Amino acid sequence: MQLTIEHSGERLDRYLTRMLSQLSRSRIQQLIRAGLVTVDGRPSKPGMLVEAGMHVTLRIPQTSPEAPPIARPSPLEIIYEDSDLLVVAKPAGVVVHPGAGHTHNTLVNALLAHCPALATDDTNRPGIVHRLDRDTSGLLIVAKTERTLEHLRAQFKQHRVQKRYLALVHGRPPTPYGIIEAPVGRDPRRRQRMAVIPGGRAARTAYQQLTTLGEYTLLCVTPETGRTHQIRVHLAWLGIPVAGDRVYGRRREQVPMPRQFLHAWQISFEHPSGVQLSLEAPLPADLRAVLDALVSHYGLPSKDIEQFMER
Repeated sequence: MQLTIEHSGERLDRYLTRMLSQLSRSRIQQLIRAGLVTVDGRPSKPGMLVEAGMHVTLRIPQTSPEAPPIARPSPLEIIYEDSDLLVVAKPAGVVVHPGAGHTHNTLVNALLAHCPALATDDTNRPGIVHRLDRDTSGLLIVAKTERTLEHLRAQFKQHRVQKRYLALVHGRPPTPYGIIEAPVGRDPRRRQRMAVIPGGRAARTAYQQLTTLGEYTLLCVTPETGRTHQIRVHLAWLGIPVAGDRVYGRRREQVPMPRQFLHAWQISFEHPSGVQLSLEAPLPADLRAVLDALVSHYGLPSKDIEQFMER
């Protein structure tokens, strides 16, 4: 498909969304980032400002339509719920929405069984506003209505949703408090991984040291942007990888790690009614057992951990 720009000054993704009503803006941005949109024969970016006379070429890959996800009853740990939204504590090992290799036993399938009329759009991911990695546990907001979906997406885009994670890492951070600001993009050598690379997307992560456990440190981590694998990549880049992380971490652990020690602990956001909600998900039993094992392994007093967990 080829288009000729008639007026200057509009963002490329906005222009294509306006001209191609059958495609969402997020889908168009995906096509641009995949290199399927060129301007005057050259690769482009979503935020590029177009000029009159430019020639835009768009290639849309032929794909078979995805079947809508189906409801499958499964236990949900609901932290908060009302007529607009719900907040659940996602367990580790559960994929958020259907995709390649995961078609039925996802969080979305369980959510549809609980609430069949979840808000949806052309992404085929009912109610989903943000995501967590498969092996990361913790809080996830789910929209029940389209109004709520748009309200929450706007907050995420404006970085007004505050998320705090608990992360156990190898070693010590350079300072008790700090900010990691480094661009994150697809690893050019291993395409299934992300990495800190020149030209990556801007990413910013704040951290605070909570306590030490022998060779490990427990951190409270606040991602200020939402890049794929951002916390894990940033902490590994800083030299303090997340314990149990089989992709970005170390292979040897002092105690058995059932998975990566990363838990979406707290979240604060504005409800569509205007009320500010602040919610918390306790540390799951598998990660609490890791802390107990470290206390035992290093012969440390457990009072600091107990005081922290009772906060």
